[in-house]
Amino acid sequence: MAATSSPSTAAAAMWAFAAATCVKLLLVPTYRSTDFDVHRYWLALTHTLPARQWYTDASSQWTLDYPPFFAYFSRLLSLPAPFVDASLVAIPVPASPPSSAYILYLRFTVAFSDLLLLLASVLLLARDARRRQRPFLALLLVLWSPALLIVDHIHFQYNGFLMGLLLLSLHFLEQGKDLAGGVVFAALLCSKHLFLVAAPVYFVYLFRHYCCGRGLARGLGRLVLMGAGVVAVFAMAFTPFVYYGQCTMGGSN
Repeated sequence: MAATSSPSTAAAAMWAFAAATCVKLLLVPTYRSTDFDVHRYWLALTHTLPARQWYTDASSQWTLDYPPFFAYFSRLLSLPAPFVDASLVAIPVPASPPSSAYILYLRFTVAFSDLLLLLASVLLLARDARRRQRPFLALLLVLWSPALLIVDHIHFQYNGFLMGLLLLSLHFLEQGKDLAGGVVFAALLCSKHLFLVAAPVYFVYLFRHYCCGRGLARGLGRLVLMGAGVVAVFAMAFTPFVYYGQCTMGGSN
């Protein structure tokens, strides 16, 4: 009989996450990378301009080149920004050095968005501790990943949040909720296109596990249902920008 994650396991995960967050805050004064300026501009872009201009604005060299769901995510992060420092959402980007509040806010948005990584990690790795010899060790390896600390909290990106989406998708697959897992992965693809490398693996797994071996009619029905769910996610992400005639899948980072 499966056992859900115990309160002690969840509490330990929270303590590990809190400790990791303290380390991330200590990294706030680290250097300002190119990606820091990129994401700062995207924050201002999605806050100040209407969506029809997000992928065509040329006021900065850092054009928006992530898929639409990440643009919506930047928009969400930008909402409290004017209350911290109005220059966070100013276009064009001010030439003056950023204030301490400006830098702290941007760094904090990365640490805050890692809450999704914590949630997905607890669900995926600690839900059934009896089937895993060291679930807490696995949690530590995710929450204290040196790669994520360096790339997200020194260099400056939001890969912890995106990895949280991936782990949430895997959690649904592990629970036998293949449709939900496929839909969440589609949302991930609409957030960062580099996860396309995992799409063939997902396709093969979902086709074999969700559609095959259930009779022709039922299998085709499930294939149509999965396809409809994925198409619906992509439609929500891309339809407004297709309507505006914008291209959203360029870029290299």
